Amino acid sequence: MKKRIRKFVLIIFLISFSGLRSQNSNEVKPLVEIVSILETKYQVQFNYAEDIVQNIVIKEPNETFSLEESLAYLQKATGLTFTIISSNIVLIKPQTNKFVCGYIKDKETLLPLTTATIQTQGNATTSDKNGFFQLKTEDISQPIEIRYLGYIAVYESYNAFEGEECKDILLTPNFQRLTEVLISNYIVNGINKINNGSYEINFSDFDILPGLIEADVLQSVQSLPGIQSINETVSNINIRGGTHDQNLILWDDIKMYQSGHFFGLISVYNPQITEHVSVRKNGSNVAYTDGVSGIIEMQTNRRINSKFKGIVGVNLTNANAFVDVPLGNKSSIQIAARKSISDLIETPTYKAFFDRISQNTEVEDNTGSITNSDKSFDFYDTSLRWIYKISEKDRLRLNFINVYNKLFFTENAIINEQEESRQSSLSQFSVAGSLNYERNWSKKLQTFFEIYETDYKLKSINANIIDSQQFLQENVVSETSTKFKVNCSFNDRLQFLGGYHFVETEVTNLDDVDNPLFRLLVSEVLRAHGIFSEVGYKSLNRNTHFNIGIRYNYLEKFNKTIWEPRLSFSYKFLDNFTWEIQGEYKHQNTSQVINFQNDFLGIEKRRWQLSNNDDIPVIQSKQISTGISYNNNGWLFNVEGYYKKVRGVTAQSQGFQNQYEFVKSIGYYDVKGFDVLLRKSISNLNAWLSYSYMDNNYFFKEFSSIPFPSNFDVTHVITLGSAYKLKNLKVSAGFNWHTGKPTTPLLGGGEITDNEVNYDAPNSENLKDYTRLDISAIYDFKISENTKVNLGVSVWNVLNRENEINSFYRLNEGTINETVQNSLGITPNAVIRLIF
Repeated sequence: MKKRIRKFVLIIFLISFSGLRSQNSNEVKPLVEIVSILETKYQVQFNYAEDIVQNIVIKEPNETFSLEESLAYLQKATGLTFTIISSNIVLIKPQTNKFVCGYIKDKETLLPLTTATIQTQGNATTSDKNGFFQLKTEDISQPIEIRYLGYIAVYESYNAFEGEECKDILLTPNFQRLTEVLISNYIVNGINKINNGSYEINFSDFDILPGLIEADVLQSVQSLPGIQSINETVSNINIRGGTHDQNLILWDDIKMYQSGHFFGLISVYNPQITEHVSVRKNGSNVAYTDGVSGIIEMQTNRRINSKFKGIVGVNLTNANAFVDVPLGNKSSIQIAARKSISDLIETPTYKAFFDRISQNTEVEDNTGSITNSDKSFDFYDTSLRWIYKISEKDRLRLNFINVYNKLFFTENAIINEQEESRQSSLSQFSVAGSLNYERNWSKKLQTFFEIYETDYKLKSINANIIDSQQFLQENVVSETSTKFKVNCSFNDRLQFLGGYHFVETEVTNLDDVDNPLFRLLVSEVLRAHGIFSEVGYKSLNRNTHFNIGIRYNYLEKFNKTIWEPRLSFSYKFLDNFTWEIQGEYKHQNTSQVINFQNDFLGIEKRRWQLSNNDDIPVIQSKQISTGISYNNNGWLFNVEGYYKKVRGVTAQSQGFQNQYEFVKSIGYYDVKGFDVLLRKSISNLNAWLSYSYMDNNYFFKEFSSIPFPSNFDVTHVITLGSAYKLKNLKVSAGFNWHTGKPTTPLLGGGEITDNEVNYDAPNSENLKDYTRLDISAIYDFKISENTKVNLGVSVWNVLNRENEINSFYRLNEGTINETVQNSLGITPNAVIRLIF
């Protein structure tokens, strides 16, 4: 009996164990875990995107199943497709035609590229250690963009991915430069600091800045510490205390001699076609000449677009349009245009701009019995960029830009009891074009050939109705440049750049009076040759970067030789700290001078002038700077100190309006200072505080035996700003404060001596402190699958503060009159754009 009981108990135990085992075998597991088991069991590799397998749990396939049977089971259980695409690789894909997949590889080595970025409208992913990616496409008509640092971007259509297998995407290395982003989102998204010391603004990723609702290039660069405009214009940008003419401004490798519409209140560079800006305050690349204070380099989109894109918009100053048109698979063309709307409507913004540029000039107030009427202003610009991919190794690029400004008004007076009228006008015109050819001989060798022609003309006709006289003034610049560059990469860490640069510049100045007859025409030409070479290096761990080079310059006319060493160095240590050093020697052969404050109707008084190696010498500079940055957990702290000395400066180029206004002298200035930035990023909020200190002094022996403050010596500058993004809304606010511009007071008790104004020590006082608060907001929304609307509003100088930007004295019939020029008051703007 006991024996039967033991058998019964044993049978029950075995049945229970079998049931338990059966229960465990039916237990569900995450698909990721099951895939890992199958990889080990069958020695295969599964490729898939994590987001399509996560949260899927199923029962494990039967242990007796073969690989094919296991895959068939998984496909039925999950709704996904499991495809064997080689002897040991299994691809997992959703059962939908809106997913694409591929393998990102180096075109020459065929090695996989890890963490390449693949994106389309609304979705993005990165490649894994095998170069594999899988991406869901919301709209199959949208191109798929593939990017990898150091390689040329690729754009593929959805149809290119059709088929069972995932295709190989081969990227071509781009060894044009060794630069990498050192600090991303330096102030806001889209502004980055590069390891060579330069700053880059990528407008395709750009958020918003205070007071701006459009990506105005020359307004945006003023958000960087050490860069400001002493009179609020984009035609007078001061980089570390230098004058505007000491900035090299390039648009797609073309040197530009005009920078502003409304004579400096709006940038002439259309924000829709300008995608990328690089700003250098020091440590320039040896391929560049000119710009002893800094470089502002703008570039259009270098990609060949595969889909039509268009933008039309209007704001309170102009209407604009932009198209990007594919011309087959190997070419695309971009065209942008803007036109002022003042001939249709005079908005509050237009009126504020017009009053600002015309104050204290003949346009605003005339003399005696003369009255002005029919005041009008017009501007337009057009830009073009065409790219043609001749072959996999050859690429051609053509650029063209045309800029025009015109101001005119009518002078009226009663002469011999009859009313007479004559028109005065002022026009500014630029036209330029370039041709660029690039060849990639191999992974290690590239060559570049660039040629451009740029022409600038400033013309004014001043009608003196009382004396029946007409005064014509012209300033014309014509420049041709040819440059050849070779870029050789020994490996992914060491690079050599070398080349030759030829520039021919002609400057013509005309003064013509019809009554009495007087004509003075001066035309000068200068040819310059440059040979340059540079070595770039980055360490294996990418913590150390440096570029060191030298440029040799020869000026034909003067038989003059100039050697210019350049250096940029950065070293990252303790994970979050970076130390930088930049240095350079530079020169330039052109400058802007002021002959008389009333030249060109007093609105644009500066005219370009070539160096003659005598009373207008070649300007030469040397500069050194060093700084340290801490960047961690959304915090950024950056401090940089610098010293700069610029020789060969003429008093005429500095805009004196005191006792030295008509005195010709040659001197120099040196400037010492430092820039500090503190920025905090929290999710979608960026907040920053910047401070700049500068000690900028002139040394003119004919003026004073001791140095005195520069006309551009703004000792303290503080900027406080924030930008916030919430889904489709971007808002920004900013506060700007700086000490007033230096000014020369009258000598107390004896203001007039020998019928001349008696001044105190030059620049011994300052204007009142400058304060400005700006706000802006942009909102985007879709009206269809492929069409978006962009709405924006901004207010410049919300507090409507009357900031003094200039003050000077004039003697009028034995009486001294003080003239004070003010900045823009409260100035609203609004924009609507249709993007399709």
